[in-house]
Amino acid sequence: MSTAPPEVPDRATVDETVKVIIDHAPRIFSWNYDRSRPQLVTLYNKAMGSQWNSVTDLDWATDVDPEAMVATQADPNPIRLIAEKAVGLPGSPIASWGKKELDQLGLEILKAQLSQFMHGEQGAMMVAAKIVETVPWIDAKYYAATQTMDEARHTEVFARYLHDKLGESYPMSPFLEEQITALVEDSRWDLAYLGMQIVIESLALAAFGGMLKAATEPLLKKLLRYVMSDEARHVAFGVLSLSEYYADLSEAELKIRQEFLIEATINNRSRSTTPEVWERMGVDTKAVVPYLKEAASTMGNTVDSGFVANFYSKLVPNVRKLGLLDANDGYLRERWGKAGLLAFDHGPDTADDYDSYDAVAADRSVGA
Repeated sequence: MSTAPPEVPDRATVDETVKVIIDHAPRIFSWNYDRSRPQLVTLYNKAMGSQWNSVTDLDWATDVDPEAMVATQADPNPIRLIAEKAVGLPGSPIASWGKKELDQLGLEILKAQLSQFMHGEQGAMMVAAKIVETVPWIDAKYYAATQTMDEARHTEVFARYLHDKLGESYPMSPFLEEQITALVEDSRWDLAYLGMQIVIESLALAAFGGMLKAATEPLLKKLLRYVMSDEARHVAFGVLSLSEYYADLSEAELKIRQEFLIEATINNRSRSTTPEVWERMGVDTKAVVPYLKEAASTMGNTVDSGFVANFYSKLVPNVRKLGLLDANDGYLRERWGKAGLLAFDHGPDTADDYDSYDAVAADRSVGA
């Protein structure tokens, strides 16, 4: 009896689960095995000792009640606060909403955020693997290899938390996908560092920190604490490596990196509301957005000021340490100054304070 060949999936099915990105960066073997960068050696040793096990170090038997965890959040998500304000606006498409709908919105926002964390961590895993292949220094290759493992573990735990505790995830946001695709495709290895280690990882630390502050559910809190321990080292890795590399670049080359940072910050400061969240809530996104904007305008800059401050309080000092803030007669300093970002100029950079995030070491010291 003949057996029919397996059916080949159509292109649309493949596109739902696979994305192909062409990386144009050259791969570099290094025959110099001298450990000549003591700060990277220290960071690598720290990374090896701080590896944690996603299966045994987190209590996955913890019972999670999604509705209860959102209803008891210490600090509700800014979008939920804006929506609550928008409920009372004349003509609002969500005017009939009560606490039940707002709590459900909060849960969908949480799932959407964790989904972007999950997708972003896979992107970080890919970029870290690219750094292993493209950076010319053996100490940096060693550390980037530990980061690749970290990012794999982060992707795994966010995916498991979403699947086992909360339910259906959301697709990757087009904005995040565009950012990470550009970093993987770029032929310049330092742009992968700058975009991922300095910008996206700083953004992640701020986002994780905000969620950790609001969370009351113990499994999520420990997961976030451990992920942040790793991410702070990753940012420190970028600061240490790029500080050395950028010291030898020309002003013209540094200008390109400054323009990259302007594009990644000032030009992309606004973020659109995730349309999938509103679609799942049965609300037309185009209809509700004007009311959300009106509601947000009445709340001033208090809605997301904590997140913005956390992000720039690390990004600005890190960029200063790279020498990019003041290169080209202070070109980036002037642009960021006009945008009101220099209030964070004198804070500590992550290469100096990453140990303060080390929840893994703190728990081990008390046998937790």
